[in-house]
Amino acid sequence: MEILARPSGVLSWRERSVRCALGRGGVRDDKREQDGATPAGVFALRRVIYRPDRVEAPATRLPVAPMTRLDGWCDDPADSRYNQMVHLPCEARHEVLWREDGVYDVLVVVGHNDQPVVAGRGSAIFLHVATSDFAPTEGCVAIALEDLLALLGECGPAARLRVSPD
Repeated sequence: MEILARPSGVLSWRERSVRCALGRGGVRDDKREQDGATPAGVFALRRVIYRPDRVEAPATRLPVAPMTRLDGWCDDPADSRYNQMVHLPCEARHEVLWREDGVYDVLVVVGHNDQPVVAGRGSAIFLHVATSDFAPTEGCVAIALEDLLALLGECGPAARLRVSPD
């Protein structure tokens, strides 16, 4: 299954189209750490992580795991754990996954810069819950929770996210 995200703010799969938010830095072929851009390309969906105190495990054929308060994601290009989940506390620069704003209540790890990981080419690229006003992300793709859950219900290991630069 192909999932298509366009800079126009639309994410589509099968016969469905929903509103989405992309990176504040636009969509770029040459993604760099902290540029705020969503990387262009075709990416596997690696796994789903969800916040168990807020939502139930999503129904999907992708691997699913609950997050904990001690989960983070390393975004420090100088660290050997760059673009990988880490456990907190972590001395390297990182993102905290257990957020109060709800945007990471369900997140899908997107297979960007992970096979192999190249320092500085971008980290923590997720498909996650959008803010209520669909504000731009820091480089992720975000959709409404109900749309994300519907999408995940149709996803399996062969699903691919295509982010189009136009």
